[in-house]
Amino acid sequence: MSTPSSTPAAVAPRVAVSPSRQILRRAFRHKGFLIGFVIVAFTAAVALLAPVLAPHDPYHQDLLMRMKPPVFMGGTWEHILGTDQLGRDYLSRLIYGARISLLIGLVAAMISAVIGTTLGVLAGYFGGRVDAVVMFILSVRLALPATLVALAVVAIFGGSLQVVVTVLGLLLWDRFAVVMRAATMQVRQMDYISAAEVLGASLPRILWKDVLPNVMNALIVVITLEMAHAIILEAALSFLGLGVQPPLPSWGLMISEGRPMILFESWLITIPGIALFALVLGINVLGDGIRDITAPEGRN
Repeated sequence: MSTPSSTPAAVAPRVAVSPSRQILRRAFRHKGFLIGFVIVAFTAAVALLAPVLAPHDPYHQDLLMRMKPPVFMGGTWEHILGTDQLGRDYLSRLIYGARISLLIGLVAAMISAVIGTTLGVLAGYFGGRVDAVVMFILSVRLALPATLVALAVVAIFGGSLQVVVTVLGLLLWDRFAVVMRAATMQVRQMDYISAAEVLGASLPRILWKDVLPNVMNALIVVITLEMAHAIILEAALSFLGLGVQPPLPSWGLMISEGRPMILFESWLITIPGIALFALVLGINVLGDGIRDITAPEGRN
C-alpha cells in the first residue's frame, strides 16, 4: 500500500494588483475618506437637484407666514424647517444655499490652483532666479491678510457672487504654490525627467506629461483644503454683509439675517450653521483621506 506523498503543495503564484485597485481597496477601508465622501457627495447631489428637492420657491415672500418654527419645534410639515423673517421657506433656502457654497468653493479653488500650480511648478523645476522671483511674490502675498484684503476689495467693488469668487480665487493660491514647488523639486530629481531632457523633449511636454501627473495627488489634496477655506471665507464675508447679497440664499447670509433673533429663535442660526459645519468638515476629512490612500506607504 502506497504511503501518502509528503511533498508540500505547490504555492499558487501571487497575482499582481494594479495601483488603481490598491488605491480603491484603501479607499473602502479608510473610514475618514468614506465619511467625507458621503457628506460631500450628498451635498453635491442636493445642490444639483435643488429645483426638484426644494418644496417651495426660495425667493417667495409671505409675511403672513413669517417666523414659523421648524416641525421639530412645533411647526407644520408645510414648512419643515420653518420660515425666516420674510416668510421664505427655510428648507428651500438651505437647499439652494448648498449651490452657492459649492460653486464659490469649487471655482475659487480652481482659480487658485491654476495660479499657484503654475508658479510652484516653474519655481520647483527651474530653481535659481525663477525660484527667487516666485518666492518673493509668495512672500508679498503672505504679508497680506487674506480676510482683510477680501473685505477691502469687496467693500470697494461691491458684494456680488462674481466679485467674491474672483477675489477668493486671487487670494488663496499661496498654499498651492508652496506644495507644488516642494513636490516639483522632488520630481525634478527623478531619472525619467533626465531621460526626457536627454531625448530632446520640449519643456511644455516635460511639464505637462512628466511633472504634472506625478504631483497630481498633492494638488488634489490642496484643492479640497482650499475649497473648504473659500467656503468659510465666503460665509464670513456674507455674514458681514460684504459677500453674496440678498436675496441669494447663502448660508453665511442666512446666519447673518438670523443674528437679531438669536435669543428668541436660535434655529435661524443653528440650521445653516450646522450645514456649513458639516460641509467644511466633510471636505477636510475627504482631503485627509485622499492624502492617506494615495500615500506610497498606504496610511490608514
